[in-house]
Amino acid sequence: MTRDQNTAELEQELGHTFVNPELLRRALTHPSFSAEQKSVQLDNQRLEFLGDAVLQLLTSDLLFERFPEMDEGHMTKVRSAVTKESALVAYALRLDLGRHLLLGKGEDRAGGRERPSNLGDAFESVLGALYLDGGLPPARSLCEHLLVDALEHPQALLADENPKGALQEWAQDQYQSTPEYNVVSVTGPEHQPKFTVVVVVDGREVAQATGTSRRNAERLAAEDALRELTGPE
Repeated sequence: MTRDQNTAELEQELGHTFVNPELLRRALTHPSFSAEQKSVQLDNQRLEFLGDAVLQLLTSDLLFERFPEMDEGHMTKVRSAVTKESALVAYALRLDLGRHLLLGKGEDRAGGRERPSNLGDAFESVLGALYLDGGLPPARSLCEHLLVDALEHPQALLADENPKGALQEWAQDQYQSTPEYNVVSVTGPEHQPKFTVVVVVDGREVAQATGTSRRNAERLAAEDALRELTGPE
């Protein structure tokens, strides 16, 4: 793979110049591109498998190092939040990987450069290629760069993933009590009701929210309660 301007730009974003640029090409090669070529082309699926393992290792290491007081359960939840598909897509978008993907013509016309699964797979593949080309240091450097903002506020990640669970942990820690969720009204037609729920923490009504189901309303109320109770004073 010759180093054209696009490749050089991506290497700059990655913070690593490849000794073997063919690894980077493979990481960006979607199976649809390989399928259209007359000669055998290696796609990024094997690198994706490797990159997933590298990502799990590096995020575990970062969490272990930065949060010595965090228990295993919390570390597992935070790791899950920063390695789920939507997070991988966000990393890929920051690196503008969609622009660099090698896609089959049909996949390209169908919007493959914006397809979340393609972007998430490409990020893991690029991480795997970084590991093969330079070992853990360049892969870790990239992960640290992309995760720095998220890891500044790990509790916010947990709240986004499970606001009711996060609120319960907060209430138990602060008041040794469990939040209560009370339905105050159900409105709208029978086939499309709207539930209004109030959440009570330590005997005080903290937040109220309306949703399309009781579960949805409770989640929204928990999110509002967390902002009210843990936000800046």
